[in-house]
Amino acid sequence: MGLTRLPPVILLTLSALFWGGNFVVGRWAHTEIAPLSLTYWRWILAGAILLPFVAGPVWRDRALVLRHWRLLAILSMSGMAMFHSFTYIALSTTTAINAAVVLASMPMVIPVVSFLIGDERLGPRQSLGIAISLAGVGVIVSRGEWAVLAGLQFTPGDVWILAAVLAWSVYSVLLRRLPAEMPPMVMLGVCMWLAVGMLTPFYLWELGQVGPFAPTGPTLAALAYVAVFAGIVAFVCWNAAVPRVGANKAGLFIHLIPVFASIFSILFLGESLYAYHFAGIAPIVAGIYLTTTAKTRAD
Repeated sequence: MGLTRLPPVILLTLSALFWGGNFVVGRWAHTEIAPLSLTYWRWILAGAILLPFVAGPVWRDRALVLRHWRLLAILSMSGMAMFHSFTYIALSTTTAINAAVVLASMPMVIPVVSFLIGDERLGPRQSLGIAISLAGVGVIVSRGEWAVLAGLQFTPGDVWILAAVLAWSVYSVLLRRLPAEMPPMVMLGVCMWLAVGMLTPFYLWELGQVGPFAPTGPTLAALAYVAVFAGIVAFVCWNAAVPRVGANKAGLFIHLIPVFASIFSILFLGESLYAYHFAGIAPIVAGIYLTTTAKTRAD
């Protein structure tokens, strides 16, 4: 796929862009589509779209897939089934600002997971970049007022977001352990259908509790967005970039998600643009530059 030949910085920014949109769509959809249903049908639709393109390659590389099925299963469970289910559950029970604050901790959690697994160590320049970028996120989510952050009261939804952060951190770190000879689209197609299988019993339970969602124009459009853009395109970009720059550097681009989510909220939800948005974006960009230009310290 020609998209994957783009520079890693562009690929990671596109991932954050589409996942920022996913954040806004998830906020809207929680009143229309139950969280596990949204995740389940997201991966069924995305998997069905990819199936004609990946069925042949998956069959040809079936020996390679079977050899690494445990790693693929963990990647599917952490990055597709758990992360998105936890995020959609959180968005139905917590405020946007609380979710954004916890989500912004991901670039700090990824290096910790990477260190515990033994893949990478965090250098001083990367640490400085994370701190500066996190400060920018804090400006945005607090609307430039310290009292907003100081007065936070965490809800069960905040715990779900934290669980989502941990799940994605595991996914990002383990992604580098895939063999170089495994085509990215084979990995993506296999993981999508593994996620569907993992989610099926939970989806059926939820279906018995709340019933199916109404297939209206807006709900189908939301499902199409999370499947195609936040599902296929964002994952293709992320999976292509992480092995090239490392999980620590890639993780910092998660800070762009609240930035794009804010922009989409202004465009589609009628919210206003304030000075603190500009004040927050500057250190985020500076932090990304420091981190992505730092040399990775490996064991």
